Amino acid sequence: MHEKAFRRLGGSTRIVVLDNLKEGVLVPDIYDPSLNPLYRDVLAHYGVVALPCRIRDPDRKGKVEAGVGHAKKTPLKGKRFESLEEAQAYLDHWEERWADTRIHGTTKRQVAVMFTEEKPLLQPLPLEPFRYYQYGDRTVHLDGCVEVDASYCGAPPGWIGREVRVQWDGLFVRLLDPRTGQLLREHLRQKRGAHRIRDQDRPRRTPLHIQQLLARAHKAGASIGALCDAIHQRQAELGVRRILGVLSLVKKYGCAAADEACTTALELGVPEYRFVRRCLERGPQAPLSLRQVDPLIRELVQYRDLIQQRIQSEESQS
Repeated sequence: MHEKAFRRLGGSTRIVVLDNLKEGVLVPDIYDPSLNPLYRDVLAHYGVVALPCRIRDPDRKGKVEAGVGHAKKTPLKGKRFESLEEAQAYLDHWEERWADTRIHGTTKRQVAVMFTEEKPLLQPLPLEPFRYYQYGDRTVHLDGCVEVDASYCGAPPGWIGREVRVQWDGLFVRLLDPRTGQLLREHLRQKRGAHRIRDQDRPRRTPLHIQQLLARAHKAGASIGALCDAIHQRQAELGVRRILGVLSLVKKYGCAAADEACTTALELGVPEYRFVRRCLERGPQAPLSLRQVDPLIRELVQYRDLIQQRIQSEESQS
């Protein structure tokens, strides 16, 4: 609404006096209020300073509130509109024909003339509108990433387990220091399930926390440890969540069942968390291995001997 008001006026004011709504003020304080980060950045984009009102002091904005009541009682009283566009067109006509041409009750001057004198004092508008974003706090996971809408973006080294402030829109994800507001990393927005980590943020050696995870996996079972090693060898930090997933399966189904499922996955050449999970979900009755032999299928040696006999008989006839 601020942005639309600035563009309708043809410029931005230098100061905005506002109520202490959560959209604008998170923690009211007449001396040092905490502004909503998004609202603060919108005002900064237009070069505007916010001055929140004193709490429970409605007289501070009395004239502004009176203007709202004037609009309700004069042009809109008893009116109904099918859409916002229809209401806006009606108000534009009312403003042009009546509101701007009237004589103000306090100043005794025409409203349009006063605005013509004040308009040059407005600040020029920026070339581009503000790029709106969503924001929140995230904890950096063991793989060095934070999660935003099921996609994962890497943080700088040394931030694992710590909280960062995150801003994201349709194009970018920005990680900020929660204390200083300094930009830590900026990544292109990724699709769901994808990771984005800078090459310089990837550790040269296996981090201690990953070594501890692998040690837990080996302690749970030989095949469990081997499968987790294969996941880490192929996927490095991106496989940490899958290793954690395997360990969660161990906790849910027990070491014996999980180790057997990991053995099957390794024998079939599918060392993946998802495969192990499906094996355990299907249960021990389901056929999990290709080693089973159907009684209707003969040994491969018999097929080989039969083919050789046929070839020899054809050669003798020719």
